[in-house]
Parts: sequence; structure tokens; C-alpha cells
Amino acid sequence: MIEFFNNVLDVTGFAFVEWGTVLMWIISGILLYMGIFKEYEPLLLVPIGFGVLLANLPGAGLAVVESSMVVEADGSLMNLPEIASEYGIINFLYYSLIKSGLLPPIIFMGVGALTDFGPMLRNLKLAFFGSAAQIGIFTVVLLAVIMGYTLPEAASMGIIGGADGPTAIYTTIKLAPHLLGPIAIAAYSYMAMVPVIIPGVAKLLMTKDDFMINMKKQDKLYPPKYEIKHLRTVKILFPIVLTLVVAILVPSAAPLIGMLMLGNLLKEIGPNTARLADAASGPIMNTATVFLGVCVGATMPAEVFLRWETIGILVLGLFAFAISIAGGILTVKLYNKGSKKKINPLVGATGLSAVPMASRVANDVALKYDKSNHILQYCMSSNVSGVIGSAVAAGVLIAFLS
Repeated sequence: MIEFFNNVLDVTGFAFVEWGTVLMWIISGILLYMGIFKEYEPLLLVPIGFGVLLANLPGAGLAVVESSMVVEADGSLMNLPEIASEYGIINFLYYSLIKSGLLPPIIFMGVGALTDFGPMLRNLKLAFFGSAAQIGIFTVVLLAVIMGYTLPEAASMGIIGGADGPTAIYTTIKLAPHLLGPIAIAAYSYMAMVPVIIPGVAKLLMTKDDFMINMKKQDKLYPPKYEIKHLRTVKILFPIVLTLVVAILVPSAAPLIGMLMLGNLLKEIGPNTARLADAASGPIMNTATVFLGVCVGATMPAEVFLRWETIGILVLGLFAFAISIAGGILTVKLYNKGSKKKINPLVGATGLSAVPMASRVANDVALKYDKSNHILQYCMSSNVSGVIGSAVAAGVLIAFLS
């Protein structure tokens, strides 16, 4: 009888349950809780959290296997039908859609179709602060190297500071695919915590007078000298010109920037391409997001995720995030010292790519100090430029390190 029950246990999942497995279930539950009940980035944290659960179902074989396991004896990669037959659907999706680098650019196309570059084009001066906020990326790259990580690993950790999930995933796929799971978790978790992180960093670096700088009053005191005529034409030409410039200067950034600008161009053309823009920002982007989240989560079985280097990634990722916000704030404060027309430093805090959440959070913070101080449109100038800045920064890192 005892032998019978032992045989029953051997064919169930109980035989494979270890403390690490249970801990990963808890982590999966936390991610799902944040996405479902706290509504923190639910479109991404829910698929990622469920992917983590799938990867840690005992005996199910739904975790993404290491690249060395899908390599033939001659060093070539197994073809996709063989991967599907040998390792299942999750690995088929991962190696066809994620490992190939296909999904992040597709998601960027959807982001472009949802983005309005009008605020940035009307306030090009503010776009500079979106670039300044990328300082967190390169600061953490240097710090990670000092801590003993390789340059490709350090670059993948640093890109978390751009607060752009698809960019972080794309960079990691190219440079350090073995760190994909922890880096994706860090990137999206900290993006979800933008409502906490931005106010926290801002309160450390800003005075009450800084918070109360009213951008609209500054515009009345010092009206803009130039106003864009034919804005629609400019908004149509912008994605075309920017794609050409970036592709020439940083070719490795072209897949991300090119798809971002394609989506934006479809949106700006208007009714003639409205169906394409809707498809890019709707069904295509949503499908890509589901597969991306589940596959990224599935890269995190307990034996891969529960390592000391994972803790290092989470700590450095948070540091990169905070430094990016601080860099934008301090750059604005430095600018204000030499300018009559003052800029609210919260605009610099939105140089992250977390569009439009970062702008909304900054606007809410400003309104707490002055109920008439609506800075959303100014923050969006820096915020959308941060999307471009993080993609270019990723391209630079990939060009030098891949």
C-alpha cells in the first residue's frame, strides 16, 4: 500500500515541489496582485505574473529552457517545429517571437500610434530634459561594471533606468538574454511604481518654490518667440525625418525608432490610415503584449530566478530609475539658475519613458501645491522625448557591445 501511494506521488507534481517552487508561486501571486487589484501596469504584470506561475508548475515543463539545450551537435539552433515538439508551446513562442527580437519593435509600433509628439514639437526646449534623464542608464552601467558584471550585463541593467519595458527587453535579448526574466520584472515593476518613485525623489531634491513654478504664468510673462505653422505637416514629416537621422547616426536603434515612428506616422496621416493605426495600437499590440508577458515570465523558473545576481539586478534597476528622475530634476534646476523663464523641475522628472503615467503623476504632484498649476502638456514634451532618448541609448549600447 505504501509503495502504491509512493508511485501515485511520483506521477503527480508533488514530487517536484521544493521551497524555491513555492517561493516563485508567491512572487507570481505578488505580480498578479499588483496587476489585478492595485492596477499597476495590468496589461503587462498580469501576463508576466501568470508566465512565472506556468514556469514553476511542478513537472509541467512549461519553463523556457536555456539556449544551450536547443542547439544541435553541429552548433546550429534547432528548427522551430523541433523546439515545439521537444520543449512545448512556450519555448516555441519564446524562440520564435522573443529570442528573435520580433515583439518589442511591434509593441513600439503600437506605442507610436498612441503617441502625440505635438507637445514636444511645440516645446522643443523641454525635449532636452527628456534626454538628460537618460543619465541613470549610463551611471548604472558604470556602477554594475565596478561591481563585477560584464559590460553587456551592465548595459542590460542600466537600460532599466529608461523606464521602457520593450526597450529593456530588446536590449537584454541582444546583450544578455540569460538575464531577461529579472530585468523584465524590474523594468515593469518599477514602471508600475512611478506614482511612488517620482514624488519620493522630487521631495528629496525640490523646494516648495520649485513645486509651485507655474508654467502657464511663465508663458504669459515670457511668451514663446516662435510658433510652429502648419503643425499637421510638421507632425507628418517628423517621424520620417527622425527615422532617417537616427538610422544614419545609430543604425542599431533603427528597429525600435523605425517602428515607433511608423506607428506615429500612421496616426498623424489621419483618416486614410486610421484603420492601420487602430490595428497597430489595438489587436496587433495587444496580441504582442500577451505573448511577450507570458514568455518573459516563463524565463523565470526557481533555479534561474533565485540567485544573488537577481537581487543585484533589482537593486541596480531601482537605482537607475531614481538617478534618471534625479538627473532630469537637477538639469532643470541648473537651467533655471541662468534663465529668466523658469521651468518646473517636475518636467525634468518625466524624462522617463513611462508615457503618459509619469506626466500624470508629475501633474498631480504640482496640483497639490497649486491647484491652478496644470503642467501636463509641458511634462509630455519631456516624457515623449524620453521614449526616443531611451531607444537611442539602447541602440548605442547594442552597437558598442553586441
